[in-house]
Amino acid sequence: ALHQLYYDPNIENKNLAQKWLMQAQVSPQAWHFSWLLLNMDKVPEIQYFGASALHIKISRYWNDIPADQYESLKSQLFTHITRFASGSKIVLTRLCVALASLALSMMPEAWPCAVADMVRMFQAEDSNVDGRARCLALLELLTVLPEEFQTSRLPQYRKGQVRSVLAQECGSVFPLLEQLLQQQDSPGFIKQKVLKCFSSWVQLEIPLMDCENLIQAAFTSLQDPELFDTAVEAVVNAISQPDAQRYVNTLLKLIPPVLGLQDQLRQAVQSGDMETSHGICRIAVALGENHSRALLDQVEHWQSFLALVNMIMFCTGIPGHYPVNETTSSLTLTFWYTLQDDILSFEPDKQAVYQQVYRPVYFQLVDVLLHKAQFPSDEEYGFWSSDEKEQFRIYRVDISDTLMYVYEMLGAELLSSLYDKLGRLLTNTEQPSTWQHTEALLYGFQSIAETIDVNYSDVVPGLIGLIPRISISNVQLADTVMFTIGALSEWLADHPVMINNVLPLVLQALGNPELSISSVSTLKKICRECKYDLPPYAANIVAVSQEVLMKQIHKTSQCMWLMQALGFLLSALQVEEILKNLHSLITPYIQQLEKLADETPNPSNKLAIIHILGLLSNLFTTLDISHHDDDHESTEVKKMPVQQGPNPVVVVLQQVFQLIQKVLSKWLNDAQVVESVCAIFEKSVKTLLDDFAPMVPQLCEMLGQMYSTIPQASAIDLTRQLVHIFAHEPAHFPPIKALFLLVTSVTLTLFQQGPRDHPDIVDSFMQLLAQALKRKPDLFLCSNLDVKAVFQCGVLSLKFPEAPTVKASCGFFTELLPRCGEIAPVGQVVHENGKVLLQAVLEGVGGQASRSLMDHFAEILFALNKHCFSYLSIWIKEAMQQDGFPSARVSPEQKETFSQQILSRERVNKRRVKEMVKEFTLLCRGLHGTEYTADY
Repeated sequence: ALHQLYYDPNIENKNLAQKWLMQAQVSPQAWHFSWLLLNMDKVPEIQYFGASALHIKISRYWNDIPADQYESLKSQLFTHITRFASGSKIVLTRLCVALASLALSMMPEAWPCAVADMVRMFQAEDSNVDGRARCLALLELLTVLPEEFQTSRLPQYRKGQVRSVLAQECGSVFPLLEQLLQQQDSPGFIKQKVLKCFSSWVQLEIPLMDCENLIQAAFTSLQDPELFDTAVEAVVNAISQPDAQRYVNTLLKLIPPVLGLQDQLRQAVQSGDMETSHGICRIAVALGENHSRALLDQVEHWQSFLALVNMIMFCTGIPGHYPVNETTSSLTLTFWYTLQDDILSFEPDKQAVYQQVYRPVYFQLVDVLLHKAQFPSDEEYGFWSSDEKEQFRIYRVDISDTLMYVYEMLGAELLSSLYDKLGRLLTNTEQPSTWQHTEALLYGFQSIAETIDVNYSDVVPGLIGLIPRISISNVQLADTVMFTIGALSEWLADHPVMINNVLPLVLQALGNPELSISSVSTLKKICRECKYDLPPYAANIVAVSQEVLMKQIHKTSQCMWLMQALGFLLSALQVEEILKNLHSLITPYIQQLEKLADETPNPSNKLAIIHILGLLSNLFTTLDISHHDDDHESTEVKKMPVQQGPNPVVVVLQQVFQLIQKVLSKWLNDAQVVESVCAIFEKSVKTLLDDFAPMVPQLCEMLGQMYSTIPQASAIDLTRQLVHIFAHEPAHFPPIKALFLLVTSVTLTLFQQGPRDHPDIVDSFMQLLAQALKRKPDLFLCSNLDVKAVFQCGVLSLKFPEAPTVKASCGFFTELLPRCGEIAPVGQVVHENGKVLLQAVLEGVGGQASRSLMDHFAEILFALNKHCFSYLSIWIKEAMQQDGFPSARVSPEQKETFSQQILSRERVNKRRVKEMVKEFTLLCRGLHGTEYTADY
């Protein structure tokens, strides 16, 4: 089988062999054949399998091993490790892992001084194996021991016990490691192994002071290029362990050796040795970031900590462009967050002292970050790969987030300093600045203005005045100018006289495809925030937008944003103005759509139709003359006095209604086109609310025809929207009621034919039923609604494999069950068929449904309990009497316990019911008490 796995070219044979071998590894016979496979005459691949099988048996099937065999197993493993000490490295490692696993299971009772024994066994003279090989084998064993502990499956109480035993046993390990590092004649590969071993042990939360000598030895090893990487890992792991902050004196002793690395760091930077500068930076950041609070607290040592902070500042500002010439600066950014949080967490007096020391440092940081955010020269940037450009973009976002955070420390003074620098840069005629410098300063401004309210800043008017003076010579600068204007749109709404300073720049940029995202999103922000001040500019904005739309300058998603921008803009005009603008804006598209509606359907005209329908629905998403969206604070819809006459959106929809029907008639088979049509009405209904009423009769009629011909989920979703908004409007509800009944009867027919191929329709239908029960429960009183059939469909839907569909079905029952008392037909159906529902719920809990759905099933049980308790107690008894139901893994006693819990007084506590269901589903799946449940 192993030969087949390693050497057979046929993949199916390999898979078969692998499956068989995996079963063999866990079989009782593995104890026997593992040792045979470890014979020295076998090839390493086969020996490796033997060693792996031993490890699996020891780590997972420990309870199968009789206690009287522990000793012989231990000595056999020692013998084999000694044998392989100068043999195959991969087999040696696996055997060490097996012995480590054995030791962890035997500690401390069955093998009290395991680690000391290991050291002693390998130090004993053994003439067959040379000292170096023995030393390496011991180091391998000591390295894998803590690693095996981290990944072991020991129960929680044992983990704590074994961890403390191991931590005490470091007394047998560390002196040996120190000795090996300090011996002049120790070869490099031994020292490397020693550092790795130390790295592995520090993660066991060993007191930092016990690690002091080895950390100092690791610092010395940083001078040796061969050991550098391993020494960095060791120092960083030792400093970063969470427990280290308790040993402040040791931490203070570590600052001088870290500062002592500065010469090595500078030389590495000068010679372009990125690996070395990266490693030293990691050490400085590990000390600063993990322990800034503890070190700040040592007020009398403030100068040495400030020196460490300045060393990290050097790493942040390391010369060269990220990520091409350096990759180090990004490591330092979180340090600045941590330091600021720690300073601001002190009580006011202490904070004032630290602010005095560190404010200048943070102002310097801003300069350094803006310097690092600068683009390289155009020529250099041209040589960067797309991956490097993307990494640089993300790096700039990280810098932007840091600047925004630093604002909390530096406040308005930060904006003033940026403004002064920008002003000097733009007005200095003797020394023309590079565009990169200007762009970076603006980027800093935009980073802060995007998230912080700058309405009270006295420098924004000056900035808005400076923007038109920037000579825009390239795309990156133009993008940043756009985004900065966008970030100031709320400020412009409060200072409308300044709009004219920047609007022409935005409209000009709209015509440039390279500025598509920045110019369109900025125009959208301005139209949203400043719409009541834009009527004087409306004609111009609409004209420019129309021109770029007709020239097809922008990609689809930007065209959609542009339509949303125009929707905001038009909302603030008088109705006749809106209609005039809508007419000129939409007519070309309507003409295009008329032409497309006459053509035979094909893929290219399909895209064009979807594009035009998308433009209309995005325009109607934001065109709202009743100002529903103005008062964001109020959750209630506040209505301003509305102008008389029909809503302009309704006027347009009525004009194009027949055309849309014509398009539909040709494309009814195409889910995407149907969805695009439904989206126009759905967006309009959501925005217009009651103003949509005049459209209700014809829309309901069209939806009914659509759904009767070819049922699609998007039509049900739109029906649900109508039920939601017009449920309490007696005048407009009759057509919606008729549509609801039609959709229900068509869907019930679909269920009879087999609904498995339409999980999306079933999902939407369940959501529609739940919405109807929530908003208009008396729909279930209609004589021509078959409540029993609807109920049965719900039960069927609970058994679908698609989680969203099951979730929607649970939502339907959670709404239905509380109506048992008030709606007679519902009460009757539930009492007659509730047992089938319970059966389906228990099947799901028993393992048929995904574990992520258990809370939703619990909601149904909770509702059954609350509204049909007397029935439930009979049903659950009958259901649980079936053999092997809901799972063969649960015993009659466990089923009885669950039934009693569900019916107990705790049934009124929804959280407890959810816990009971989770507990029971784990029993049913055979997962109770396994590691799978730890995060459940």
